[in-house]
Amino acid sequence: MKTSPILKSTPPEQIDVISNSQEISPPPNLDDNQPSQTTNALPLDPITQEISIEEEPISTYFTPPQFQGKIVYRIKGSNEDKVIALTFDDGPRSETTPKVLDILRQNNILATFFWIGENLKAYPQIAQQVVAEGHAIGNHTWHHWYDRMDYPTIINEINKTTKLIYETTGIQTSLFRPPGGVLDNGLVDYAKQKNYTIVMWSDDSKDYHPRPANELVKTVIDKAQSGLIVLMHDGGGNRAETIKALPEIIKQLQQLGYRFVTIPELLDMGM
Repeated sequence: MKTSPILKSTPPEQIDVISNSQEISPPPNLDDNQPSQTTNALPLDPITQEISIEEEPISTYFTPPQFQGKIVYRIKGSNEDKVIALTFDDGPRSETTPKVLDILRQNNILATFFWIGENLKAYPQIAQQVVAEGHAIGNHTWHHWYDRMDYPTIINEINKTTKLIYETTGIQTSLFRPPGGVLDNGLVDYAKQKNYTIVMWSDDSKDYHPRPANELVKTVIDKAQSGLIVLMHDGGGNRAETIKALPEIIKQLQQLGYRFVTIPELLDMGM
């Protein structure tokens, strides 16, 4: 894992997606690329009023300056270097995350995990194993709430999770993924201000819907292109079909000539 001293904050530029070819990739159709979700107001957890607000990061993954404060869906690479990034949301979970790790280890693949803080608190040993095996880590908020929040809650949803990731694993991440891909509830605005790279996706497995493994495989493979970010889940529900699909997804992508990279590695390729 590449780490660096504290990165100085700079105002986010008004660019949502950056590629190494200097082209701007349009965001995907949100109807096709994010889970369906409710908009009912969620009660605030009293704990958000009790924790201290940590405003400044201690250390971060190295994030190229052009991606700080940006929303990234993919990195357009060359056809000669076919790369793809597997990402897993909503963990860690005892039922699923170790099985995902086993599959990745058996195939000598590194991926990126976006953690929910309350799950990390429940399964610190699994989190430590994920980091020990070389995978990259991103922030997926503390509660996985979709709705608009007040400013103190927004700060705590992000900072409390980043702080616990650091305290549990020694990694303080500058990667953030908003729950459900929601961009307008205040979380992304704050993440941009703090120069997180907001990591979205461009190849959605749709494993959050009840679907058989063969359909998950087809969904991922049909959209495969170099530089894509694949969305999968190791938490948030029964992921038995995801576990069944993952080895075949890896096998078919490798047969198509792809190699797998973490999100930090993918961003480095966009420099």
